[in-house]
Amino acid sequence: MAVSSIPLNDEAALALYRELLIVRKTEEQLARSYAGGLVHGACHTYVGEEAIAVGVCAHLRADDAVFSTHRGHGHALAKGVPPHELIAELYGRETGCSRGRGGSMHLFSPEVGMMGTSGIVGPCILQATGAGYSFKLLKTDRVGVAFFGDGAVNNGAFHEGINLATIWDLPVIFVCENNLYATEVPFAYAAGNQDVGNRGPAYGLPSVIVDGNDVRAVYAAAGEAVARARAGGGPTLIEGKTYRTRAHAEGMREGGYRTQAEIDSWKARDPVLMHRQWLLDEEVAGESQVIAIENEVQSLVEAAAEFAKNSPYPDGATATQHVFSEAHNA
Repeated sequence: MAVSSIPLNDEAALALYRELLIVRKTEEQLARSYAGGLVHGACHTYVGEEAIAVGVCAHLRADDAVFSTHRGHGHALAKGVPPHELIAELYGRETGCSRGRGGSMHLFSPEVGMMGTSGIVGPCILQATGAGYSFKLLKTDRVGVAFFGDGAVNNGAFHEGINLATIWDLPVIFVCENNLYATEVPFAYAAGNQDVGNRGPAYGLPSVIVDGNDVRAVYAAAGEAVARARAGGGPTLIEGKTYRTRAHAEGMREGGYRTQAEIDSWKARDPVLMHRQWLLDEEVAGESQVIAIENEVQSLVEAAAEFAKNSPYPDGATATQHVFSEAHNA
């Protein structure tokens, strides 16, 4: 995603809106595709949390490394994976970013620095720390970023990762997307301290808690953290308070463990609609300009879905490819 660094100018603000829409429209398309039987396996959508991926990835370059979770579609898109490659991957087609072999929870595109999503809780924290360590050894200004949920912060990997990154001043951004539930277990039940950002100072780790539904707040916090990491100032922990407004995964229940009133209250703070209204209120753009962006993104996603649907499945004869190194000696 090509968005300039802070301060947030009008061009960057509009680019953020476009990226928010790409994530939202792609996820809505995938939800429909799942219901239509085109998506095989699990499908965890990012609807409601788009502002975090978009606000953070706006400051990243293609050579920065992002490590993600089972709910990783938004991170992949914001980092630069094209919608047609993402949708094709979930359809199991060879034109997907993982050549149809990974599906929803195993998205991989090193060309844009998307170094993998995983259904295992917490490893992305250690992987990003390792990336930061390698970047420091190589004396580059690249950064490693870990996106993870509140369910990961009671995992030992969280404590090990942030401690190592802090004592070694590694260029790592730890981004906790606190959506209040780990599957259907309330974070309020699983943690005595529900502010993840308050855990960082115990390790000497600079930390900030932001409104995860406000893309401008995330953008500002991430811009400062990335700039500090590139300058050798070490890691940062960013906690974004947010909420997924769809089920944990498509096909699962949306309520029962949370009230409809709670869901409705968060839908009223939709990150896409909030930023849209801000653009209009601040006269960054007029209604016609905003609608033009929306129509362009809608057409983009529709074309991406059509591309994916018309793409071939991988040839069975290639099943053993990409499993082991295929380098040949001269």
